[in-house]
Amino acid sequence: MYGTIFNASMIVLGSIVGSLFKKYLKPAYHKVLMESIGLAAVVIGIHTVLKPLDQSKLPVLFIISLTVGGLVGTVLNLQGRFDRTVQRFTTSELGAGLATAVLLFCFGSLSILGPINAALDHDYTFLLTNGTLDLITSIVLGATFGIGIAWGAVVLFCWQGGLYVLALLVQSALSPALLNELTIVGGVLIFASGLGVLEIKKINTMNFLPALLVPPLVLGILHFL
Repeated sequence: MYGTIFNASMIVLGSIVGSLFKKYLKPAYHKVLMESIGLAAVVIGIHTVLKPLDQSKLPVLFIISLTVGGLVGTVLNLQGRFDRTVQRFTTSELGAGLATAVLLFCFGSLSILGPINAALDHDYTFLLTNGTLDLITSIVLGATFGIGIAWGAVVLFCWQGGLYVLALLVQSALSPALLNELTIVGGVLIFASGLGVLEIKKINTMNFLPALLVPPLVLGILHFL
């Protein structure tokens, strides 16, 4: 768990540093930072998806995952619940920023593979690398949306901690195929978040989070057939 603690600490540090600069930013600079985050999310999302999609043995699974997960998330109104929770404490703008931050922090390949490698091989390279990247990302996000981005560290700690424990408990279930499919779905969600920040298309990305539960379920069923 040392790597995950480091990763979360870097997000908190970056958010603090970024928020200190926020008060000095003119509206034009704030707009540029918003656009840079949006463009980065779009590019990272595309990059995250392309290679795993080529390696996928079930290339339609991510479509099924997004469809089923999106319907479940809409029924549960995850986006609405998330927005209301955030708005109790801050502005709606931070809500959009925090949603993007959570996706960037949690659903990149390093953030998924890092805790698994740490649990199985005691290799913290991915987590340390991811923490360094998240430091830079959180500085920019903090300068754009404020100190509230630090809440992303809590989500990341729970996410990576959960993967770490899961890897210890069910090592055989975490196949390369499953990790590949999770990475594809995560990449699509990052891309969708970037479109929202750029104001190209408002997508309720939080409603699609249940899509991450579909690949384990489908691959688990196929394994026993």
